[in-house]
Amino acid sequence: MLSRKRILVTGGAGFLGSHLCERLLAQGHDVLAVDNYFTGTKDHIAHLLANPHFEILRHDVTFPLYVEVDEIYNLACPASPIHYQFDPVQTTKTSVHGAINMLGLAKRVKARIFQASTSEVYGDPTEHPQRESYRGNVNPIGPRACYDEGKRAAETLFFDYHRQHGVSIKVVRIFNTYGPRMHPNDGRVVSNFVIQALKGEPITLYGDGSQTRSFCFQSDLIEGFIRMMESPGDVTGPINLGNPVEITVKELAERVLAMTGSKSQIVYKPLPVDDPVRRRPDITLARQTLGWEPVVPLEEGLSHTIAYFRRMLEA
Repeated sequence: MLSRKRILVTGGAGFLGSHLCERLLAQGHDVLAVDNYFTGTKDHIAHLLANPHFEILRHDVTFPLYVEVDEIYNLACPASPIHYQFDPVQTTKTSVHGAINMLGLAKRVKARIFQASTSEVYGDPTEHPQRESYRGNVNPIGPRACYDEGKRAAETLFFDYHRQHGVSIKVVRIFNTYGPRMHPNDGRVVSNFVIQALKGEPITLYGDGSQTRSFCFQSDLIEGFIRMMESPGDVTGPINLGNPVEITVKELAERVLAMTGSKSQIVYKPLPVDDPVRRRPDITLARQTLGWEPVVPLEEGLSHTIAYFRRMLEA
């Protein structure tokens, strides 16, 4: 019988946080979700409220939190350019102050703590695919820096708390992830394309569409989170979690058009500043250390995502 743990999930009402809460509850744990609802929504966790082992607390991680827990998953931070550029100072504070507050909590209660870092720490990479040893090509003063550098500073804090205070840390770098409960207005390509296609609006492609991304379905990513948290104590990361299958943004648009049966036309717009041209994880470390790799094909994941947005638009 699995021992019941008390687990804190910051950003627990968000896209990934809500799916993680579901998985942890299904495993028999007590889950405390914390969210300030900047991008998360109560709708994502409403179906969990009747579960006696789940609770939600409205709280901003830039302020300290005093709770008794065994494990902490730190997912709190807006993750799409539209949202993290809306208030860039707050974005940096969420990554940095949030990390300090959650690490302080982990240190006090001797909890293991997981950090949801990002492939954005690699910036616009000059190495392809990106390995964890690659140190990145980031513009520290550009419009995306609040997120990129905030997450880089958070990783610094995690490893310093580990070295200085012996805190048990787990750091993963998330590559593009998609699935039901993505924010409809987050500006990411999957949600953008699906909603535009379903509404019959023009599909906006930035640049010439030849830039690549690698898309991981949410259930695969959550499996990686849990395997990382349960891995031996000497496995600190950072470990890349993402799908190594690369696809151009234009191919993705054409796939969405075909799957939705949409008559939308593709229109081209200028590429945003500092937008990475290529992004694909090297997941050798995840395979070797966690026995993890994605199993959900893009076609299957897209069908779930399209069905979710279709229901949302019809509601």
